[in-house]
Amino acid sequence: MIAYSEGLMDLQSQVIQYLVTGLTVGSIYAMVGLGFTIIYNATGIINLAQGEFVMFGGLIMVFLTATLRIPMVPAFFITLALVTLIGMVYERLFINPLKNSSLMTLLIVTVAVSIFFRGLAMFIWGKNPYSLPPFTSGKPLLIGGAAIIPQVFWVLGLSLLAVILMNLFFNKTIIGKAMSACAGNPLAASLVGIQVSRMILLSFAMSATLGALAGITITPIALMEYDRGPLLALKGFCAAVLGGLGLGTGAVVAGFIIGVVESFAAGFLSSGFKDAIALIILILVLFIKPSGLLGSEEVGKVKKF
Repeated sequence: MIAYSEGLMDLQSQVIQYLVTGLTVGSIYAMVGLGFTIIYNATGIINLAQGEFVMFGGLIMVFLTATLRIPMVPAFFITLALVTLIGMVYERLFINPLKNSSLMTLLIVTVAVSIFFRGLAMFIWGKNPYSLPPFTSGKPLLIGGAAIIPQVFWVLGLSLLAVILMNLFFNKTIIGKAMSACAGNPLAASLVGIQVSRMILLSFAMSATLGALAGITITPIALMEYDRGPLLALKGFCAAVLGGLGLGTGAVVAGFIIGVVESFAAGFLSSGFKDAIALIILILVLFIKPSGLLGSEEVGKVKKF
């Protein structure tokens, strides 16, 4: 009986540990997926360089704090600003000049930019992984026998804050509604005085900011290196499609689902399944409900977050 109770408690602690890990990683996938959704809604483009915003967020934060010795709080906001600027320059240099090109051409451009960003990051930071100190120090918090490090609460809290702010932005502000109008009908939006070009630039800026936030918060837990972007982009894209492409809320929900399922599969089955889980879930959902979990039967751009 004692052995049975101990085994049950050990299983409970494992479940809690895997759940927290899954929610933590899932919040990063959710922010990446949300970045995909913001750009898709404004342009119809799938930005395959989205993962590089996450990579830049982590590595620039490391450079500012470890090399330049800038305190954590100002370095945090400087990193967000720099990555946001990278996103805006990216849109002005590579997307805006080709705005009348086909979607396939723009898709290839995003792949090329992703490769360029990775090469640039490898040239600057090399191939070694980098870490950041946690935002707050302290011993892990024990919950149900599972040890939860304080950085996890930062990841979850900042992710939740970002989602809430995005929701308020798109539903409560004039600029957010203007971006939604561009998503629904760019020509009609331009006819009523909305500057579609600026809305597209803003979408890339916001997407880059979300990516930087994800990179900054996850680096103290999972490290960061120059080639982390493509895998994060793949997981984020799976979250965006799984939730219903164009639906911000769907991307967030799907990101958490992928993270949790991935964590439990790696814990109870094999870590070898970890990176395949997102694709397996995506394939199953596309067979059963191609519009995604929260998408309507007719997949397309939507006007609300």
